[in-house]
Amino acid sequence: MTWSTEIEELARLLQNSGRIMVLTGAGMSTESGIPDFRSENGVWQDHTLLEAMSDEYLRRYPEAFWPRFKSVFLRPEYVQAEPNMGHLALAALEQLGKPVSIYTQNVDGLHQKAGSRRVFEVHGSAKRAYCPVCGAVYGLDHVLREDVPRCHAFTMKGGDCDHILYPDTVLFGQPVRHYERALLAARECDLLLVIGSSLTVEPVASLPGWIDRQRTRLAIINLDETPYDDVADLVIHAKVGEVLPRAVFSAA
Repeated sequence: MTWSTEIEELARLLQNSGRIMVLTGAGMSTESGIPDFRSENGVWQDHTLLEAMSDEYLRRYPEAFWPRFKSVFLRPEYVQAEPNMGHLALAALEQLGKPVSIYTQNVDGLHQKAGSRRVFEVHGSAKRAYCPVCGAVYGLDHVLREDVPRCHAFTMKGGDCDHILYPDTVLFGQPVRHYERALLAARECDLLLVIGSSLTVEPVASLPGWIDRQRTRLAIINLDETPYDDVADLVIHAKVGEVLPRAVFSAA
């Protein structure tokens, strides 16, 4: 199958589907300038940094945690990133009237910024933080304003809460979010479209195994091979921004 016929097949799948579940990973956002954490040159190659991005480290060393967290998730290229053509294509697909639910492993908020409305962040968001004591929620501006962001909510005792905030990101040692909803979506969709995910990080990696193979098609867009390539109905090894907009436009 040539590249053009692969895009035509993807357009056909999109056009004929009545309920689309999209699962996106780091490869969805690399074209926006956000690096892939697990690649050969990714930040997770620094094992000391990897260990610091854990629930245990945050609770034990909250002041040391934040500079390291910001060095991973709030670097300038991350904060300034804009949706790429792939993000915009998914938003356009929804605007065309297709019921699209996006389950993303990314914490960059780019799907929402592109205009997608049904987005479930299974690993949380790097754009928010919250107080573990009083529950106050803060946006990115507040998090960036202080080296170690603290809660400034007024307490009944008078004065600020002043507790160190926690990021609204799923850290190592914490459970993913929306997983039961994702399992149900996988069982109910008639097209599961995996974009930019290596399908190796559990438990999200197992979601394609839950689809009903009798009525649900599986399509994968990823630069590298995945464990599900052999059973997928369509596999396209290419950049998302080069493939998805053309398929969505053809399906319109």
